[in-house]
Amino acid sequence: MEATVKVEQDIQLQTKKKHPPGLYLLFFTEMWERFSYYGMRAILVLYLTKSLISGGLGMSEGLALSIYGFFTGAVYFTPLIGGYLTDRFLGKRLAITIGGVTMALGNFVLFANQSHAAFYIGLALLIIGNGFFKPNISTLVGDLYPQSDARKDAAFTIFYMGINIGAFFSPLIVGFLAEDYFKTTVNGVEHFGFKFGFLAAAIGMIVGQLLFNLLGNKYLGDIGKKPVGVSHNTVSTEEKKKPLTKAEKSRIKVIFILTFFVIFFMAGFEQAGSSLTLYTDKFIDRTVFGWTVPTSWFQSLNPLFIVIFAPILSVLWVKLSKTKRGDLATPTKMATGMILLGAGFAVLVPALLQTGTGDSSAVKANMIFMVLTYFLHTIGELCLQPVGLSMVSKLAPVKLASLLMGVWLAGSGFANILAGQLASTTESLGYFEVFMIIGGVTIFLGLVLLGLSKKLVQMSAQ
Repeated sequence: MEATVKVEQDIQLQTKKKHPPGLYLLFFTEMWERFSYYGMRAILVLYLTKSLISGGLGMSEGLALSIYGFFTGAVYFTPLIGGYLTDRFLGKRLAITIGGVTMALGNFVLFANQSHAAFYIGLALLIIGNGFFKPNISTLVGDLYPQSDARKDAAFTIFYMGINIGAFFSPLIVGFLAEDYFKTTVNGVEHFGFKFGFLAAAIGMIVGQLLFNLLGNKYLGDIGKKPVGVSHNTVSTEEKKKPLTKAEKSRIKVIFILTFFVIFFMAGFEQAGSSLTLYTDKFIDRTVFGWTVPTSWFQSLNPLFIVIFAPILSVLWVKLSKTKRGDLATPTKMATGMILLGAGFAVLVPALLQTGTGDSSAVKANMIFMVLTYFLHTIGELCLQPVGLSMVSKLAPVKLASLLMGVWLAGSGFANILAGQLASTTESLGYFEVFMIIGGVTIFLGLVLLGLSKKLVQMSAQ
């Protein structure tokens, strides 16, 4: 009894404590990295598809969208290698610096030379750098707190806000520089300043690294300096040798089943930076009071909606959990997310019927269609992604937790590659056909998952 009271007192004391200043250093480091990544991503497809005379590389849409899918997929796989090297040889702090500098160099190469060779070199540097940066910045946040510290959830919430603040502002700033401020028109031919957008992304990454390295010793101390090594493992040798129980095998099956559905969700969701961007550029009326809204600005809608609606949904889940029926089951939430994603594509039907999907259209659709699409996609994301991560951490056996989280992330990697292939078919099939196929398939799979929800809950509870 006394021990229980002591634990409760410790939790209350931890909750009242302020967060360590190192959290805010990592917040700003991640914010600038996300500024760099999402800024570059916002203009990437436009840069690839615009003609040489307009400041682009003049690629076909199909090739550009395939490259985009490969890039966004690769950034999910390289962290597996980067995390392995970090644990054994580098240490998290050094890995973050290596990753940040490499990504800054990648963006600088894209700024310095607008050729196909420079583009592929720059993209390779961005993929490699992400592999070192991404798996370590988040785990460093956890290292700031004792294992059972009650402030940890709040800390990751604060950190997640940094991600979305960076993701919100970057398309606005990078897009404005590339599509407006540095855009020139000579003899009726537009020339975009994409290279200055890449420069802004490089500068953002450099600012984050300067903050991290100049203030790291002061606010982080020795945390993350040394590699944790193979011996840093909370699972005992005896535990590793134990065969999986029937219940554990059942839960692992649930993780794989839900990962399968998530691949299709993410393949649709990741059209944001590819086919949806090109459709917005060609067929959406972006004129407001005589000024043309940069195409890339629409990619700021997702992080904006996340910041606004994530707290609302969190409160909703808590309130539902206090009712007689209880909170919605995880598969049910994820199914809802898939249906909402499909509904987002269905919203575009009137716009697609109005504009057609040829290379040129005299009729432009109102931008409200695209705003509603991004809104529904974001609410769908909030129903699926956070609860999915939580589900993996809860269901995975301790000795396979990292491996199964890797499976979950790898699913997103495959989804991004699939997304690029789907987007590339818009050149041959047309936007209407591709958007309706994606929307129809995700709604259908959402309904299938809804039907399986009760069975999956039973399998999780075994």
